Amino acid sequence: MVKTLSRTGNSLALILDKPLLEATGIDADTPLEISTDGDVIVIAPVRPAAERRRFRAAAAAVTERYAGVFKRLAE
Repeated sequence: MVKTLSRTGNSLALILDKPLLEATGIDADTPLEISTDGDVIVIAPVRPAAERRRFRAAAAAVTERYAGVFKRLAE
């Protein structure tokens, strides 16, 4: 997806489309963490620690269960 910035007063704004917001679970009340490595801007919703732990556990389980599939896909 390619987006351009919109002028808002003296600032610039990035308008996020509804499907993107729905896919990421972001709404107007979601706190966002914005970071950069000097080249890339990363915008991520701030999630409670418990939710992050559950996600990491689920990701580890999927990675372990499908390790062979991931390896074949990487080849």
